[in-house]
Amino acid sequence: MYISYDGMLEPLGQSQVLAYLERLASGRQIHLISYEKTRDWRDSVRRVSTARRISEAGIRWHPLRYHKSPTALATAYDVAVGTALAIALAWRHKLNIVHARSYVAALIALGVKRASGAKFLFDMRGLWADERVDGGLWPANGWLYRTSKSLERRFLKAADRVITLTHASEEEIRRFEYLRDNAPPISVIPTCADLDRFTIERPPASDPFVLGYVGSVGTWYQLDDMLRCFNYLKELESDAQLLVVNRDEKEHILDSASALGIDLSAIEIVAADHREMPRLIGRMSAGMALIKPLYSKIASAPTKLAEYLGCGVPVLGNEGVGDMAAILNGRRVGVAVSDLSEPALREGIGRLVGLSREQGLQERCRQVALELFTLERGAARYAEAYQELLEGQR
Repeated sequence: MYISYDGMLEPLGQSQVLAYLERLASGRQIHLISYEKTRDWRDSVRRVSTARRISEAGIRWHPLRYHKSPTALATAYDVAVGTALAIALAWRHKLNIVHARSYVAALIALGVKRASGAKFLFDMRGLWADERVDGGLWPANGWLYRTSKSLERRFLKAADRVITLTHASEEEIRRFEYLRDNAPPISVIPTCADLDRFTIERPPASDPFVLGYVGSVGTWYQLDDMLRCFNYLKELESDAQLLVVNRDEKEHILDSASALGIDLSAIEIVAADHREMPRLIGRMSAGMALIKPLYSKIASAPTKLAEYLGCGVPVLGNEGVGDMAAILNGRRVGVAVSDLSEPALREGIGRLVGLSREQGLQERCRQVALELFTLERGAARYAEAYQELLEGQR
């Protein structure tokens, strides 16, 4: 049984849940419980096509309605409904494993484990409670944070296996005092991408140097720092261009760039759907992923890192974010700056320009992506975890 509080009608559900389950369904009976938002469910074309995709994979889908407000009561209701359904399915179909994606799903999975004896796989996705505090959504040490950390402790102690996204977070979890004598097995499976789509489509961009960014800006991604990097790049490459792929924040990005004195004619902002991403990334000389280096970010594995590298594009990132520094600096497929100060960013841009001129860089980026971030590799790691659970290893 796979439980996701994200909906399968959302892009994230399709790329980070269904893409794996389709590869895992052969030879397995998989029941999928997801929570679908009303707006998505009303899209009958998407609903029917998604249901067909799931059915063709041999997966049995049990969609539930997602409730948003009032927040705590709505989530409690969703958990109660999901737990009743999940326990009934576990009993009826004699399911051996309950795989919970993140914390709300883990509440349901814990009930299933206790009621049916199924093995509990806790797929953390990150340090969720700490992320809420770091993002300014919860007060530090408030009751929501304390309650969530208490639940996290219960999940980790009850789990028969834990999945986390980064080696940095694995090391941190193993240091938790309450796990020192009885830690469950932990597997690291980073966020993967469909590298059959995100692939090299053209020779590496040469002149002008195109610095790029894909995605939204705000809570985690440092727009002003990335714009400053472009300013520093212009000092080295006067004809450099900035390509931003972003749906809804064009005005905000241009206002921020103007405030920093950037020539707006050097900036191209494109609103594109997921199908167009490989072509747009392929135009870049380098991509950026500068993230606030907060405590919770040690557990982050940005999808855009896999997508950039899959397209043969080196990356400008920063230390303190998951395994980014080890990948970029250690494998020479980009630059992870030590911090977000002006000297560090200037030095990083200089190193990035030099690296981008190296022969064979495009192929090296692609090879690292194939080694670390393919859906097939991720699915194979999940299959190994399932098999070990069935064999009773703990």
